[in-house]
Amino acid sequence: MAQRLREEIFQRAPHVELVCGTEDFLQLPEFLEEIEAEHERVVAVYGQLSQTLDRDVSLRPDRYHAYVSVMRGCDKRCTYCVVPFTRGAERSRPVADIVDEAKRLADDGCLEITLLGQTVEAYGKSFGDGTDLGVLLRQLDAIPGLQRIRFITSYPGEMTDSILRAIGEVPKACEYLHMPAQSGSDRVLRRMKRGYRRDGYVDVVARARELVPGIEIASDFIVGFPGESDEDFQETVSLMEEVRFQNAFVFRYSPRSGTPAHRLRDDIPEEVKAERNEILLRTQERISLEKNRARVGSIVEVLGEGPSKKDASRQMGRTRTHAIAVFRDPRDRTGEIVRLRVEDCTALTLFGRVVDSAE
Repeated sequence: MAQRLREEIFQRAPHVELVCGTEDFLQLPEFLEEIEAEHERVVAVYGQLSQTLDRDVSLRPDRYHAYVSVMRGCDKRCTYCVVPFTRGAERSRPVADIVDEAKRLADDGCLEITLLGQTVEAYGKSFGDGTDLGVLLRQLDAIPGLQRIRFITSYPGEMTDSILRAIGEVPKACEYLHMPAQSGSDRVLRRMKRGYRRDGYVDVVARARELVPGIEIASDFIVGFPGESDEDFQETVSLMEEVRFQNAFVFRYSPRSGTPAHRLRDDIPEEVKAERNEILLRTQERISLEKNRARVGSIVEVLGEGPSKKDASRQMGRTRTHAIAVFRDPRDRTGEIVRLRVEDCTALTLFGRVVDSAE
């Protein structure tokens, strides 16, 4: 937003003194000093961020989890998205830099890292030497103390068997993909310029489930994209039924200035968008509940995150497949891997009791 709107932000919000883009944030201390000394507003949205990020690993909101940026930018041209125009082309950080940051995080008590990239499976392409996300996962797996590795966001067109095999073979790589489909209609996918068809997405899911037993997949969907017919929407519903995602985020389309889709007529009434949004949410809620009910009686491993937000007398954490699990225990299990037997569930949450290793 900062890189797209720039000085316009000052007009919208006169109290703002600094507008800083994602390519310039490492210079925040200098910008703040400049504002304090000169009493002038600063716009910093034109720099080139080094791919070597100097990070103080002790400064993070969660002691046991951290996000690690592995690449920036995006080479895709999805018609609804501003990222390629604001963050530039894909640039990957060197493997050694990422491993060094992850080691320092692990030495500081971090147990789980999430690798960040707009299309994270494209990691390494800019090197041109065969390095890919699978190579990075195998390097990170060797770090003592680190227990779990996740990554987001997955792009179906970049997923390879090499990456999937690494997920299946690397012990610390979690069996979870957040892989947005956006639509189940080939006609809409073409208008979105997503670069794959419905059957291509389904094929990636099938290969993931073959090469990574127990993997769970989450998705994003946009409803009401310009020109989306009732038939197009029903194809999205049928994709959700066919794939049976663990969960899905559903968004109503809204135009974004600067994107190719902004030139298309936003011809789907808001009430239709709202209805389609609700249908998808209810469909996914039913599927999620069915999948969670099938887990009742099973044992899952949870990384404790602290008290439950809804009930402080309980603790919560996430499974390797990123499912939320809630449990009671007299001990504080924050930062521990806890084994739970699932006893109940909702569509969004598993409820379990702590079991010992012999059970």
